[in-house]
Amino acid sequence: MKLCMIGTGYVGLVSGVCFSDLGNTVYCVDNNINKINSLNKGIVPIYEPGLEEILKKNYKQKRLIFTTNLKKAVSNSDIIFICVGTPTKKNSNSADLKYVFNVAHELKKIINKYKIIINKSTVPVTTGDKVEKILKNLKNKKLIDVVSNPEFLREGEAIRDFIYPDRVIIGTDSKKANKILKSLYMPIIKKTSRYFNTSRRGAELIKYASNSFLATKISFINEIANLCEQTDVDVKDVSLGMGSDQRIGDRFLRAGPAYGGSCFPKDTRALIDIGQKFKTNMSIIKSVVNSNNSRKHLLIKKVKSILNDKLKNKKITFLGVTFKPNTDDMREASSIPMINYLNKKNCKITYYDPSGEKIDFKNLKNVRYVNNSSTACLNADLIILHTEWNDFKLLNFRKLVKKKNFKVFDMRNLYSPSKMKKLNIKYFGIGR
Repeated sequence: MKLCMIGTGYVGLVSGVCFSDLGNTVYCVDNNINKINSLNKGIVPIYEPGLEEILKKNYKQKRLIFTTNLKKAVSNSDIIFICVGTPTKKNSNSADLKYVFNVAHELKKIINKYKIIINKSTVPVTTGDKVEKILKNLKNKKLIDVVSNPEFLREGEAIRDFIYPDRVIIGTDSKKANKILKSLYMPIIKKTSRYFNTSRRGAELIKYASNSFLATKISFINEIANLCEQTDVDVKDVSLGMGSDQRIGDRFLRAGPAYGGSCFPKDTRALIDIGQKFKTNMSIIKSVVNSNNSRKHLLIKKVKSILNDKLKNKKITFLGVTFKPNTDDMREASSIPMINYLNKKNCKITYYDPSGEKIDFKNLKNVRYVNNSSTACLNADLIILHTEWNDFKLLNFRKLVKKKNFKVFDMRNLYSPSKMKKLNIKYFGIGR
């Protein structure tokens, strides 16, 4: 099939590359000419394991085309995916849909034969209705079907998630569109139960409900971890005991920092906003957002406590600063408020992250980036394990650190407290 992905951000690029690897011809369109030029040279703008290799292979085989020419891409395609950003509006909880609607207005000028228009961007309930209203003329002529097809790709594991999806959600009441899309996804759905056809509004809400529920699990176990610290219980035991119940499951029950990234923060806020618009009190999600915001401050307090409130000139090392491993995404990462605070308190901060140096810390006078764990840990008073990259799971801190009396704050519970005690290392975890 011939597909057009409008927007080459995370969703558009990963989906476009993976669809081309299934044998489809895919046009990836963006109005950022520098990005398109880079992609045409095989330079991938995001850190995602495996993506560069698949991109280069399909580009070479001419199944993958990067262009700024929207008209040509749309005219040559059968299915159009809208994959533009839907960030949170400034001073608001609501999703900013201007990019989605701008695309709809552009499509209105181009389309002259049947196309399926798919919202793959995360959008509030009724957005599809509004896009269809913009394209009303085309709808009346039966030249389009507007469909919701939310993505469920985890950063760092997106290729696997695309090839082996838990489910493919298609929101449409059009039998024609549903038949075509089932054929498109057939190579990866394998089991009928993985392909779920629902209403367009239903599909839109499934995405928000899914992300908000996962955010709830994270906030829940983080609050339980707070209680564990006061009751001398290891939160890992609680997580295992809870997660063994199949009704609950163990995924997303790992205590740690506040959730971050491009999805959970904005989607939980947007769901609260959707509830307000439809006069529904989303009290649980409100509590989750408040709990997550509080956690960022709580962990800063914990760092202060570990250092006995003596922060000035303390040498602090961060191992990992991204919100999760296998990505370079810094959006709403807990490391940002922590490092900003410690920088203002005149701590000497060194950090290493396998995905490279971060612009977020470039202008902070007390913060420097190094390119390996050894250099990062060398003179540390405190090592903060912030992100669970594989690189940090088997470190010998006694060999890495020159000082005798350093401390380790393991925000991901990667290490055993008893083993650290045997090594005479002052160790602090989460909920233990």
